[in-house]
Amino acid sequence: MTISSDPLSALVQDGLRQVGTGAVWAVGDADGVRGEGWTGALGRDLPHLAMGRDTVFDLASLTKVIALWPALGALWTAGRLPLDEPLGSYWPEVAARPVGGVTARQLLTHTAGVPLRTNFAELYGTDPGVIRAAVLAAPLARPPGEAVEYTDRAAIILGQLAESLTGTPLARLAAREVWRPLGMADTAFGPLRGELLDRTAPTEYHEQTEGYLRGVVHDPSARLLGGACGSAGAFSTAHDLGIFLTSLLNPAALTAWTVESLREQTRGLAPARGLSWLCAPGTDPADGTFVHYGFTGTGLWLSRRQRRWGLLLTNKVHLNRDRQPLTDLRNAFRREVFG
Repeated sequence: MTISSDPLSALVQDGLRQVGTGAVWAVGDADGVRGEGWTGALGRDLPHLAMGRDTVFDLASLTKVIALWPALGALWTAGRLPLDEPLGSYWPEVAARPVGGVTARQLLTHTAGVPLRTNFAELYGTDPGVIRAAVLAAPLARPPGEAVEYTDRAAIILGQLAESLTGTPLARLAAREVWRPLGMADTAFGPLRGELLDRTAPTEYHEQTEGYLRGVVHDPSARLLGGACGSAGAFSTAHDLGIFLTSLLNPAALTAWTVESLREQTRGLAPARGLSWLCAPGTDPADGTFVHYGFTGTGLWLSRRQRRWGLLLTNKVHLNRDRQPLTDLRNAFRREVFG
């Protein structure tokens, strides 16, 4: 596959006039990058620093698919993560709690019925231990399997499960099982320091510190949990994400976990989802094109059928929270790359 950078560059440049921030994009296949581009400055107060393939972005919810999902895949492959058994049957900590009756598959497809609210400081206070315990103790909002309702709580619970099964913090687990083996040297949980921080695009203005968040996770729940949890906290570059996406399509490295995950799992419920990944809006779930977005302005696409991937990284939240311009750009990007 060869992708001409000219049409995509023009498309991204045009879309960014409405989005208002810079961006880095790339497309590729099982052999690597086939087209890429970047434009704009890192931030309002950093006009002298240009974006590039080595710009570090706060991935926000992309953490779910570049850290949590592959870490869970390693456990599933090793026979340590049964997808369809109640959590309480192999995780003693939740055996007597409502979440103990849901399954890992339901959490991965956002059909577990866990509560949607994640304003943890208001709900539970600011102590990380109290928050973690409260998330596991919370009653379900609806019966499992009844609806698809995206919530960060599902990923936070799965992150705690992975840590419990391995005795290893998620940040260390993701680095050991995923990032280091692939050579993703610029991917890490924050807070970032040194040279990585110097290349990081800022996100939103933070009133408490009277400055833009940079190298510190934007997501307030992840900040309360020490900057690293299943739902958010990872930082990475287009270069590293290209390595990750390429590995998922490489026939020599294609895993049963990827095959299992990249198929519609929600049995007619909308929106259709695989395991962690969302069936791309505007596509037929049977087509096998999947996507995951991050609140800060990031996005990854992956198509097993077309054997093609794409990424579009912005720090849109740095400017404002108006989502429509970015949604329009994402949809146009997806149509250009995947049809």
